[in-house]
Amino acid sequence: MSEDEAKRWRATTILMVRKGGKVVIGGDGQVSLGQTVMKSNARKVRRLGKGGEVIAGFAGATADAFALFDRLEKKLEQYPGQLERACVELAKDWRTDRYLRRLEAMMLVADRNTGLILSGTGDVLSPEGGVMGIGSGGAYALAAARALIDTEIEAEALVRKALGIAADICVYTNANLVIETLEDAAA
Repeated sequence: MSEDEAKRWRATTILMVRKGGKVVIGGDGQVSLGQTVMKSNARKVRRLGKGGEVIAGFAGATADAFALFDRLEKKLEQYPGQLERACVELAKDWRTDRYLRRLEAMMLVADRNTGLILSGTGDVLSPEGGVMGIGSGGAYALAAARALIDTEIEAEALVRKALGIAADICVYTNANLVIETLEDAAA
């Protein structure tokens, strides 16, 4: 991995947990440029779709993420109630469109039934064990969440705890969190 590629993902920490009838996505608020914190309270987790039935979080370049949020919104309108189909179609476009191919971001998206990671390489991945993480602190948050998933802690508290652990380890992650929750369809 080149130095430029390594810098690309030093942007954030986003975590998704599906537990106890809920799906929760949380992210930190830090925006870094090199070694400088440019903003500490960015909102990297948002609700999308009609009625906010989809939660999405991004890691990577902010402008690129907003472009992807917009594209995903359009795919959700085109394929209502079909998050996986909308994401596959977005991933196809992202991989083949000359403009989109240059976007440097990853997305973690979920609705009541499905959770997925999307990347510019065409990846559409579902979670293992109901937990997924992306971004510079994603591996730390993912490890913490996996360690806590079988405890009594509820989904939102688990996300907060795991993101807090990531913030203590990753210098590109802070503890200014945005958390969004949906009731799981199975609940």
